[in-house]
Amino acid sequence: MKSFLVDQNGYYGEFGGAFIPEILHKCVEELQENYLKVMESEEFKQEYDRLLRDYVGRPSPLYYARRLAEKYGCRLYLKREDLNHTGAHKINNTIGQILIARRMGKRRIIAETGAGQHGVATATVCALMNMECVVYMGRTDVERQHINVEKMKMLGATVVPVTSGNMTLKDATNEAIRDWCCHPEDTYYIIGSTVGPHPYPDMVARLQSVISEEIRKQLLEHEGRDYPDYLIACVGGGSNAAGTIYHYVDDERVKIVLAEAGGKGVQTGMTAATIQLGRMGIIHGAKTYVIQDEDGQIEEPYSISAGLDYPGIGPLHANLAAQHRATVLPINDDEALAAAYELTRMEGIIPALESAHALGTLAKMKFRPDDVVVLTVSGRGDKDIETYLANTVL
Repeated sequence: MKSFLVDQNGYYGEFGGAFIPEILHKCVEELQENYLKVMESEEFKQEYDRLLRDYVGRPSPLYYARRLAEKYGCRLYLKREDLNHTGAHKINNTIGQILIARRMGKRRIIAETGAGQHGVATATVCALMNMECVVYMGRTDVERQHINVEKMKMLGATVVPVTSGNMTLKDATNEAIRDWCCHPEDTYYIIGSTVGPHPYPDMVARLQSVISEEIRKQLLEHEGRDYPDYLIACVGGGSNAAGTIYHYVDDERVKIVLAEAGGKGVQTGMTAATIQLGRMGIIHGAKTYVIQDEDGQIEEPYSISAGLDYPGIGPLHANLAAQHRATVLPINDDEALAAAYELTRMEGIIPALESAHALGTLAKMKFRPDDVVVLTVSGRGDKDIETYLANTVL
């Protein structure tokens, strides 16, 4: 049977691989050789599960959103990743990766961050495990997510503002990779999404798959069956989406809907809609869709959401789109804002702007009354309050 998960060479169809500078070859090869051995060991599983339960607060609830369900004419559940410690799904991945780093003898951790949630989650686990932490963050994002920056500093991390390019997530990732090239022996790079060279997309997806594992059990309790008709998640690099769909990706009964950042509109040049506009290219060590000009230069992405303005997309999601396994909808800034306010007013939940893009798909879908829909609220909106206040939707 055909599978949409990674193959033994690190590819999803024609997407993926490891295109890296020579100096990093040993680091990445070491990770490729060890990550599955570590993750499949009983010792790792027990420590990881214990920390997810006692430290992160899992399982996260599957909440039946009654008023939204009535409005959109379906049985709508929200997977509440916003209720995790640190306020997003990112902690699922950082806890797993720091356990891997420790077992590989690394003492210094670096990370990139856009919205700051991955940076906070990395700084959190470094404090927990007593490791040095350096987080690269574009200066644009440092300014619009300054509360998360202060959290990282409070947790003991060094936050490095990046001033190249658009000063956002792509540029932060570039700088983190440069750092890794300079310190390959003692440094472990915790990538925050299903991007980068193999094995990162697979490793992050596996660590986030706790989301779909819980959805299976929780749906059985709520609905008497362990699969939904629809899974909906936002996608930038794609880690919360990968976690949401992981156990269902080869189950054709389940329709997958992904929301990418339309920005000011797909044709405006102010967008991060990679699936709509991207062409095959290489970004941060993986072959995938990339927004680029006719000369192959990566174009600067834009989104109101700091976590979605990435000019590429994880190879898993690129393949799902190419194979028509997933429907990918661009959601513009104004649509995401309206959806965020709707959830807030109708269910009393303030979502992260990233998650608001997933909510923005509901108005574009046609459901049947008995359709079971699970939508992942990937993070909470505390970090985005200033943006919401500046763009009040009455």
